[in-house]
Amino acid sequence: MVSKRHPVAGAWSVVDWSAPWLKPVGGVGLAVQASGEHALSLAQALSLQPGAADRPVFVPQTDLPDGIAYEQHIFATGCVPTRDNLHDFFNGLVWLRFPLTKRRLNRLQAEQIALAGTVSVRGPVRDALTLFDENAALLQAPDAIWQALLARDWLHLFGALRTHWAEVRLVLFGHALLEKLVTPYKSITAHAYRAPVPCSLGADLAGWDAWLADRLSASELASKPFTPLPVLGVPGWWSANEEPAFYNDAMVFRQARPHASALTGTPLSKNRA
Repeated sequence: MVSKRHPVAGAWSVVDWSAPWLKPVGGVGLAVQASGEHALSLAQALSLQPGAADRPVFVPQTDLPDGIAYEQHIFATGCVPTRDNLHDFFNGLVWLRFPLTKRRLNRLQAEQIALAGTVSVRGPVRDALTLFDENAALLQAPDAIWQALLARDWLHLFGALRTHWAEVRLVLFGHALLEKLVTPYKSITAHAYRAPVPCSLGADLAGWDAWLADRLSASELASKPFTPLPVLGVPGWWSANEEPAFYNDAMVFRQARPHASALTGTPLSKNRA
């Protein structure tokens, strides 16, 4: 009997695993892709991967009951409804790399749902939780890099400090962010988490996961702890940024605006974002 090919295998063919932003998930991504060539669903391909005992169970999207919020279902059952598309593919990879943090985010979502229910517009905490989950980036860098990033001094950050990026570790956490970068374009911007990843953790992503899961809280997220980072401006991430004029685009590399709000209310779909 010939196994069915994975429904999203055609989409996988456009993923460039040599891209520097995919390095943290590249190993597990290729393993899922290989499993998916013979699995019947993305949920099955993800479930075939080895991982920590506390990782979730990946199940088909059809397991999500009508009228039940996606986050609420995960919290109640430990099962992640998964569609056969690239968005959920990257979501699954982040679950496999950062299981403690994903569970922490889910618990905080469930607590907010218990407090306010599933209303049509998220409050500030749920909005920040969703933004973190979809678009966050984690940064381990020297102080000079942080100072320039927080000041949005792009020419200094990517010009005078360009050689300092050799000391930087940047990991994209948001699965929607990773999906966008399958087809890169200049204006793709991450929400960099303003808490520096401790240098003592080195490149140990399990250590990053434990550190992050331990510190995230509703009160911190409500404070909007993000700063924008146009990721294709990162040295070595995009050949076009080797030209200094790349950073002169004020529509992408924007100056800080006093009192600008990083978050706005985000409409919810019926069951999931």
